[in-house]
Amino acid sequence: MMRQLTFLSSDALNAMSQDDKLIDLNAERAKRVHDLNDKRLNEVRQAFEQAMPLGKAKKTPKTKSKNKPKKR
Repeated sequence: MMRQLTFLSSDALNAMSQDDKLIDLNAERAKRVHDLNDKRLNEVRQAFEQAMPLGKAKKTPKTKSKNKPKKR
């Protein structure tokens, strides 16, 4: 089968660009790819948190340090 290419005139292209219902396929694809990447990132983040959970920070009371004095 041979496909026939049709070229649109500049008037037809201008009319299409002014159509409100026209969908920008490149923008839609970018959104979809972005959403897929976010989904994958969240899955990896959740798996990492399950494998190595972060402990909650414990507050230590402020006391005078009992460390050795530095040598001069």
